[in-house]
Amino acid sequence: MRLIRSIRKDIQAVFEHDPAVRNIWEVIFAYPGFHARQFHRLAHTLWDWRIPFLPRLISHINRFLTGIEIHPGAKIGEGFFIDHGMGVVIGETSEIKDNVAVYQGVTLGGTSLQKRKRHPTLGNNVVAGAGAKLIGAITIGDNVKVGAGSVVIASVPSNATVVGVPGRVVEIRNPDTDTVEKLPDPVWERLQNLERRVAELEKSLGVSRAVDEAEISIDPSLSETTDETV
Repeated sequence: MRLIRSIRKDIQAVFEHDPAVRNIWEVIFAYPGFHARQFHRLAHTLWDWRIPFLPRLISHINRFLTGIEIHPGAKIGEGFFIDHGMGVVIGETSEIKDNVAVYQGVTLGGTSLQKRKRHPTLGNNVVAGAGAKLIGAITIGDNVKVGAGSVVIASVPSNATVVGVPGRVVEIRNPDTDTVEKLPDPVWERLQNLERRVAELEKSLGVSRAVDEAEISIDPSLSETTDETV
């Protein structure tokens, strides 16, 4: 049965992402992320059936019990994992593909008040670190890692790692060769250039000072003139 298979994949996702889990009973009775997913499964089904009020009520109960807010309209694939969970917010038009993991404080938020697509779409195998904010109708490609505390406001290509505020891609992994391409960091490069320039200036000042001292040692009158001027 499809429902049973999907629930099993949610349980399996917990074992794959959380080394602290001991057995299946912990997942079923003591994992709010798993509970939130099952509440949403029911709420989303009723939402698709266009049943009024009840889906939102179930989502509200879900939030009260787990601290996780998932709009019943959000579309979530199989193997979805929420770790710790408190403060997670997933908006109405969010779309989450299979085997996605999010941590506490993650927000999939919207940027428009119009009734249209306004929340992120997450590809397969995405990981969003604690406190990450993904805002707007953006697309996060497959196998993307979003660093903790990052604020992502633009689409991200597959196999990338994105960090920072605003989020920027710092590396892209090639799945065929299992190699990582490090991307340039303009801020780091600017700091490196400043450090290099300071070193050059210090070296230049050091040479100039050495020349002055050499001239004074050759002609002592220069030193006397300097003293008189002072």
